[in-house]
Amino acid sequence: MTQTALITGASRGLGAALAKALAPTHHIIAVGKTVGALEELDDAIQAAGGQATLAPMDITVDAAMQQLCRGIYDRWGTLDLWLHTAIHAAPLAPAGHIAPKDLAKSMQINVEATSRLIAYVSPLLGQAGKAVFFDDPRGGQQFFGAYGGTKTAQIAIARSWQAETVKTGPEVRIVTPDPMPTATRARFYPGEDRSKLADPQDEAARILAEITD
Repeated sequence: MTQTALITGASRGLGAALAKALAPTHHIIAVGKTVGALEELDDAIQAAGGQATLAPMDITVDAAMQQLCRGIYDRWGTLDLWLHTAIHAAPLAPAGHIAPKDLAKSMQINVEATSRLIAYVSPLLGQAGKAVFFDDPRGGQQFFGAYGGTKTAQIAIARSWQAETVKTGPEVRIVTPDPMPTATRARFYPGEDRSKLADPQDEAARILAEITD
């Protein structure tokens, strides 16, 4: 029986690379806001002989996430793998100049949506499933107040869930990807030499090897 993998933030970057890498062995449930990017991902998955279910949804919309998880339950009953790559990269700013709207959006996507998704996805994963979160330790770095603070909070929630499920499952893993030429990083380092960064497909392969050890 084909395994299932839910990828939140699958439109581009690491999420899309993980979807392509998992497609030979998993039915991909790809969540993202950009319809065109999801369709391109679907084309790539189908070209490789895989199958995907596209979910053009906003993870901050509670009703949509409930509908998504109910749909997974109705179709498959369970979920084997959840990879949470969705993130909001707020503009860099001194701590005293963070725009309230940027902090609010960072909280909604990076913290609040993550917390709700854990509640909704955990029953689907059950005891045998696996959830993976992706750390990017920027907390305390200058100008990274909004991103670093909310990303740190996201990972803190994931680590608590990890500690709580050691004996009961699901298995919760936290990995730190190498720097990649993603849209998120481009917002922070617009003039960077991207040729020196890790290829997302290579990084996806490395991460999947790490989490299946």
